[in-house]
Amino acid sequence: MTNTPRLDLLIARSGRPILIALLVIGTIALLATGWVVANPSTTTTTQEVDRQTVSTQVGTEAVVVQDGLWEAGTVLEDNPAYVINASPELEVVAETAVPSDETSLEHEIVLRYAASRNGEVFWESERVLAAEEPTVTDGQGVTRASVDVREVQDRREELRARLDGVGTVDLSLIVRTSYDTGTHVGEHAPSTSFVVTERSYYLEDHPEESDPNPVTQTVETTDPPSSALIGALLILTVGSFGGAAFVNSRSDVDVDRARQAIHENRYAEWISRGSLPMWIGDEHVSLDTLEDVVDVAIDTNERVIHDRSRGLFAVVSDGVVYYYSDRGLWEETAWPDFDLEERPTPGDVVSPGDGDESSARPGDSGPKPPFEDLPDPEDDDAWNNL
Repeated sequence: MTNTPRLDLLIARSGRPILIALLVIGTIALLATGWVVANPSTTTTTQEVDRQTVSTQVGTEAVVVQDGLWEAGTVLEDNPAYVINASPELEVVAETAVPSDETSLEHEIVLRYAASRNGEVFWESERVLAAEEPTVTDGQGVTRASVDVREVQDRREELRARLDGVGTVDLSLIVRTSYDTGTHVGEHAPSTSFVVTERSYYLEDHPEESDPNPVTQTVETTDPPSSALIGALLILTVGSFGGAAFVNSRSDVDVDRARQAIHENRYAEWISRGSLPMWIGDEHVSLDTLEDVVDVAIDTNERVIHDRSRGLFAVVSDGVVYYYSDRGLWEETAWPDFDLEERPTPGDVVSPGDGDESSARPGDSGPKPPFEDLPDPEDDDAWNNL
C-alpha cells in the first residue's frame, strides 16, 4: 500500500479504465508532438521591395517684351516677382516626374477666382488654362499654360467692383495631376496664391507635391515550432505514460484493504497498535466495519487496539470485546493457520506410496494431523513463538 490509500482505492476500483485512458492520452500527446514538429506554421507577410514616387512641381517663365530693366527677349524663370509692363504674359510650367515612361499622365492647370468674407468663401469660379495628357519622356511629363496677366487684372477689378463692401477677391493657381503607373493610380493638386498688383504679379511660392507609392510583395516565412507547446505536449506524454506505469504497478491493490487503509488514516487518533490475547474478554461481539468499532470506542471512551498479527481491531469494555476483522470470527483470528498435512515422525519410514489414496488401508479416513505438535493454549510464550 502507498501513503495515499484513497489513490489505491481509486486504482483498485477503476484501474483498468484509468490505465487505458492514460495510454490513449499519452499516445495522442506523442503523436501531436510529432505533428507539431513535422508541420511548422507559416506566416504570410507583405514586404516593401521598392517605391514608386510621382512628384509634380510648378514653375514659371516670362519673356521680356521691351527693353528696360531687362533686354527684350530675355526669359525670366521662377522669379519671385514679375513686372507687368516688362513681361505681361506668364507661362506656368507643370512638370511631373514618374517612375517609368509607361505611366499615364494628365495635367489640368486652373486659375481660380474666389470671393470670401471673414475667411469663408461664398463664391468661386475656375478658368481652365490647360488640360492635356503630356507625353512622358525619360520619366518626365511637362504641360505649359499661358496667362495674360492684364486680362486677369481686369477680371479681378471687375469682381472687386461688384463685391465692394461684401468681400474680398483672391486668385490661386492649381495644377491637378492624375496618374496611373500600372501598379498605382492616384492624383494630387499642388496650389499657390496668384498675387496681382497694379504693376507686378507673382506666385506666392512654387509648390510641389509627391506621392511615394510603395511596391510590395507577399513573403511566406516558416515559423519555428512553439517551444512552450512542444514542452507542454512532452510533459503530458511523459506524465501520461508514467501514470500508466504507476497504475499498472498498483494493479494488485485489493479494494477492501485500500478501503480499510482509508479508515485507518481517518480514525488514526482513536487507534493504538498492540497485541490481544485470545482469551481476553468474557464475550466477543463481531462488528461489520471498522467505523463501528470506532463508534464503540467513542461511546465507551476506550481505545481501539489494532492487532496486526491477527488483522484485528477491537475495543475491550466491561469484559466485552467489540471487534472487526476481515479474517472472520474471533476464533478464526486467534488461531493461526497451520499446514495440517501428515508429516512423518522421527523413525518412520516413508514409502513411495505414502500419502496416496490408492495406498491407504481399508477403513482409514486419511492422514491424521499431528495435534501433538500444537502449542498449549495456556502458554503465552508458546503462542508468541508461532
